[in-house]
Amino acid sequence: MKQIITTVRPHLAEQLLASLRRAPLEALSVMEVKGYGRQKSYLDEYQETEYSQAFVPKVEITMWVDDSRCEEILKKIVSVTRTGRIGDGKILVLPVAEYM
Repeated sequence: MKQIITTVRPHLAEQLLASLRRAPLEALSVMEVKGYGRQKSYLDEYQETEYSQAFVPKVEITMWVDDSRCEEILKKIVSVTRTGRIGDGKILVLPVAEYM
């Protein structure tokens, strides 16, 4: 069993969740989060004023999958969320010792 944790852009979260609805998942949870990666912040424009935003809004999706389905799920995540731009998010794959 594997635990997959992915952080994605909010506007792509619903599309990813729709893609995962038919996937063979044991369980799934979703949270709105804020954070940053290598870029540390981003520039935002509001009312023609540019300012730095320290934390970037993201959606964190955590799922538990059978080892045999992990690659399939990872491919789905990447195909929906990869834009090639900074801020695409992260994917972590962790082994699960026990699942109840």
